[in-house]
Amino acid sequence: MCAQIVERNILRYTPAGIPVYECVLAHSSTQIEAGLPRQIELSLNAVALGPVALNLDRVPLATLHRFTGFLARKSRKSKSFIYHITAYALENEE
Repeated sequence: MCAQIVERNILRYTPAGIPVYECVLAHSSTQIEAGLPRQIELSLNAVALGPVALNLDRVPLATLHRFTGFLARKSRKSKSFIYHITAYALENEE
């Protein structure tokens, strides 16, 4: 997913010492649905752990990146989701 980090929390650590980076990603694109263009804009809560968290903490806000990861429930009983970032790169890099 291509997105920008638009909000971030202070880098924190779990009791086990694992770095945790929480942020909000903003995505905007045009997608084709039923043969017609559709403008997509969304914000998504996201989290990264470990080395990815340490590196993301240094990324400037509002720069376009390609994020790789997965959606999961915020907690076992929660109905809301959070995007877990497992890798990222500047959008113009491959």
